Amino acid sequence: MFQKRYYYLVKFQFLGYRFHGWQKQPNTKTLHLMIDRTLKYVLKDRYFKTLAASRTDAMVSAQEAALELFLRDHPLEDIDQFMVAFNANLPQDIRALSIEQVSADFNIIQDSKFKEYHYLFSEGQKCHPFCAPILTTVLEPLNIAVMKQGAKYFQGTHNFKSYCYKATDKGLYERTLDCCELIENTLYKANFFPGKSYMLRVIGKGYGRHQIRLMMGALIALGRGEVDLEFIDESLRPNSTIKINFIAPASGLILHKIEF
Repeated sequence: MFQKRYYYLVKFQFLGYRFHGWQKQPNTKTLHLMIDRTLKYVLKDRYFKTLAASRTDAMVSAQEAALELFLRDHPLEDIDQFMVAFNANLPQDIRALSIEQVSADFNIIQDSKFKEYHYLFSEGQKCHPFCAPILTTVLEPLNIAVMKQGAKYFQGTHNFKSYCYKATDKGLYERTLDCCELIENTLYKANFFPGKSYMLRVIGKGYGRHQIRLMMGALIALGRGEVDLEFIDESLRPNSTIKINFIAPASGLILHKIEF
C-alpha cells in the first residue's frame, strides 16, 4: 500500500564545542544523534528520517544550519506546538529556529544556493577561557594587513586541491567562492572577548573537506611571515602540488547561514 510522505525544512543553531560533529558515530555524542533522539521522543516513536544540508566537523558551531525531516502517513498536526515541544526537549546548546513544509522535489543538499561560513580569531594575547568554544587564539602578533590581502586571493574560481584534506588525483577541486574577506569582527560580541578580534568571511555553494580551516591555516602562516602572497597564489593554480600543513582549530569555525 502506498504510504504518503511529508517533507519539512528545519533550520536550527548549535554550539558545537562538546559534539563530535554532525554524523552519527558509535559511542560518540554527535548532533545527529541528539536531534534524532529528541525527535523520537517528541514524535512518539512514529517513523521519521532526517538529512542535513551540511555535515559539520567536531567542535564547529552554527548560527543557522538546516535539515530535512521526512514523515510518513500524516503531516505534523500543529507546527507551532511541534516547535515548542522540540525546543523544550533539545539540549540547551541546540535550538530549532523555524520549520516549513516543502515539496517532494526539494533536495536539501542540491538546492542550497550558498553557504556562508565565518572563522573567528584573535592575535597577540591570551584570551579569556570563555572564548574557547567559538574563537581561536593565536598567541603571537600577526600581520593582519597582509592576511587581508591574502584572503582576497581565494575569491573567485580556483583549484582548491591544496585546501582539501587528504585530496586524491580523482577528485574535482575547482570551486567558486563568491566572497572571501578578512575583516574586523563586529558581529559576535561578549564582554569577555578581547578588545579586537577578526573574522574570515567566506561564501560559496560547496566546499572541500576542511577547506575553510586549511585556508585559515594558510592565512595564519602568512600573518606569521612563514609564507608570502606568492605562496597563496601558487597554491591555487591548476597544477599546484602545494600541501597546506596547518589546519586551523575547528572551534573557530561557524556556519553562519544557508540560503535555499
